Amino acid sequence: MDAMSLVPYARLPRAHARGEILHSTVDAFGRAHWLSGRRRDDRPYDATVVTVDDGQVQETRLSAVTARSPRLDALPDGGFVVADALRRGSDDHVQVFDALGRPSWAFAVGHAISHLLTDESGHLWVGHSDSGIFGDDPLSAPGVRRWSSTGEALWALAPASDIGLVADCYALNVDGDTAWTYLYTDWPLLRIRDREPVRMRSTGVAGAQAVAVHGGGAALFGGYGDDADRLVLCTLTGTAAESWAVTSLVRPDGSPIGRRRVVCRGPRIYVQAAPCTAWEVWDLSAPA
Repeated sequence: MDAMSLVPYARLPRAHARGEILHSTVDAFGRAHWLSGRRRDDRPYDATVVTVDDGQVQETRLSAVTARSPRLDALPDGGFVVADALRRGSDDHVQVFDALGRPSWAFAVGHAISHLLTDESGHLWVGHSDSGIFGDDPLSAPGVRRWSSTGEALWALAPASDIGLVADCYALNVDGDTAWTYLYTDWPLLRIRDREPVRMRSTGVAGAQAVAVHGGGAALFGGYGDDADRLVLCTLTGTAAESWAVTSLVRPDGSPIGRRRVVCRGPRIYVQAAPCTAWEVWDLSAPA
């Protein structure tokens, strides 16, 4: 099968690029956001969120940001959440800012955040890496959790024999009221939905960084070594995500992706290649 091509999605306007790009994401409503600022030692700093939404550009100034390794997402009321991926001691390392950029809440969700995604209701889905799951912070021990935007614990992944050892959340996809997560060590794909049991499917695919889901199909993107740009297309059965094609994902000009950041939302995999000034997208639901 021929390689699949990303298409351009959103670009940070040069006139709005100020300071270092600290993080970037695409939110539950398809808006692209960049967080930029200048960090100084361990002191709070001011930062700017530049939002690009269907060609329209907006800036929001955030005051007294504390995150040293920030993870950003947007809230449906116009506010933002910024979390420090590495929790220091007992710090409240998640800040919620209102639509005017003022800090309004601070709380903790656990150490070693690898994924932070808000949903359309404003809840936070957090996936953790191995140093959080096996560290001394009990908040991150489950590996995947859901929180309210005021820090109330809403859900945590419970141990289950069919899931295997949960050592790292490699991919997280939040789409409406449903989350999908792909976990090391046995590489299961889990569907998480309110008031329903967690649904597990085996994949047989190792090391992917992103997952897209649409109807009865899924796609797993990424892998180790030469499989960095691999794209595995799957059919979802009752117990498995069964591979039916393996190809690769490339830049719009056909070149390899290289260093990247990825965000998964339903059928879409958003990819931001270095130097992190533009988002490109591949959509599982788009006609071939």
